[in-house]
Amino acid sequence: MPASPSDVRADRADNVLALARLASRRGAVRDMLGWLTRRAGGPAVLVGDTGRVLAGPGGEHDLAVTRPAADAAVELHRRGAPSAVLGGGEGPPVHLIALDTDPSTYLAVIGPDDPHCGTLLADAARTLALCWRLEQAERARRRIESAEEHSREAVLHLLMVGSVPAAQRIAGALRPALPAVVQMYVIECPRPRRREIARRIDREAGGAAWIVPCPVRPNHVLALVPPETAGPAIGTDPAEVSGDPHPPLPASLDLLIVRLVPECRVGVSAAVALRDTPTAYEQAIHALAVARNAPERRAGFGGDVDVTVLAGPEGYLWASELLAPCLRYAPARRADPGPQELLGTLGSWLSFGGAASRHLKIHRNTLAARMRHLDELLGVEVSRSLAAQSAAWLALRLHTAPQAAAARAQAPPGPTATLDTVLGTPAAGTWARAQLRPLEQARPTAGLETVRTWLRADARLPAAAAALGISPPGARKRLTRAEDVLGRSLLTAPSAKYELWLAMRALGSL
Repeated sequence: MPASPSDVRADRADNVLALARLASRRGAVRDMLGWLTRRAGGPAVLVGDTGRVLAGPGGEHDLAVTRPAADAAVELHRRGAPSAVLGGGEGPPVHLIALDTDPSTYLAVIGPDDPHCGTLLADAARTLALCWRLEQAERARRRIESAEEHSREAVLHLLMVGSVPAAQRIAGALRPALPAVVQMYVIECPRPRRREIARRIDREAGGAAWIVPCPVRPNHVLALVPPETAGPAIGTDPAEVSGDPHPPLPASLDLLIVRLVPECRVGVSAAVALRDTPTAYEQAIHALAVARNAPERRAGFGGDVDVTVLAGPEGYLWASELLAPCLRYAPARRADPGPQELLGTLGSWLSFGGAASRHLKIHRNTLAARMRHLDELLGVEVSRSLAAQSAAWLALRLHTAPQAAAARAQAPPGPTATLDTVLGTPAAGTWARAQLRPLEQARPTAGLETVRTWLRADARLPAAAAALGISPPGARKRLTRAEDVLGRSLLTAPSAKYELWLAMRALGSL
């Protein structure tokens, strides 16, 4: 007995209501196609005008099942008709209707057993077209967001490797333009909230900050901020005003961040020239080590990492001699890394350890192979020995210093300087005592001997704990206290372990 008109109208109203409910869900298109499949009694899919199946009720599309819909969509597009029933004969009939989308997309149901399938598809097409356009727009938004994020990450990478002009050109196209003087913010936050926090920082900074989710640390957000946005004026030293070596920052962007997102910890560098972005990053990491235990959850950098005071012309010449095997290296194949790439790998590894593979965008096995190659070229186990790492770290700093080339040219002829010669100058002694003074003045449990033992153990926590006669968690707790005293990061890369090793070596205490 056929259904009465009133029953048909009621059934149609129920269908429209069901589609409206599905449209409000996440993944609405998939759910609506699943509902249509069950309601019409045949597979429901979305097909493009080239015959490509765009969406279905499940994740994978059985090509054997959906082939009739693909062929029918191509034929309907050729005819230029808005809807039709095609197929039949030996194959199943296919009901199609064009959605109001660009490019053309068709809703198809294969072999339905519902006599009112045409009406059902017409009602579904309106809602489904809207949901499909929304999903496509969301995919496009995510692609654009991902592309911009990777472009901003590329700008940061260029700044970190010293390619400032290239970074400025890309940044000029993306906006905002990179300022000549910057402060680096490192914001430690819950990983799932990185994007949200980055957007809030951008809004609070009025679009003037250059914000990048950290490519190395998944729970860090990096922000390059003009000093006038960050708070303190260029050239102002808050320590001179307060007398505190780790002074609190003024009420500015970092304060807004920790107020808006209480889970955040913020470390802020001093104001530096744009070309010194790598230095600003290290300063911000050191400040973050203090901020983790600070009640206000934020800290500004109050130390000094300028090691160029350690060397005159002889020191720059020593650095070049140490790195000479890398500088003179000629790769056997074009695809092999050249001298600058090897030095970049060395610098990244010294800063980030195994996480350098994420920084350099290479596989961890590739990183390990490059480090073995560097060990062979330099003739020392940089990958294992803290002494070799500290020497290589200092050599890289001196080699890339702006005054290095001129200083090497002025170096007097004579025997090649050694590391002990570089560290044996009065200026090096003054620098070393300044580095170690906070530890000497601290309580014994956070003092000099704990750090010295850790450095003698090549900065390996289990070996240091055994030498101290305490547990590894106890050794970690002492080193965390030393971080607070120094205002520097020890356990998290980049670490101050190289400077401390050099300082102790300069004073003969290692």
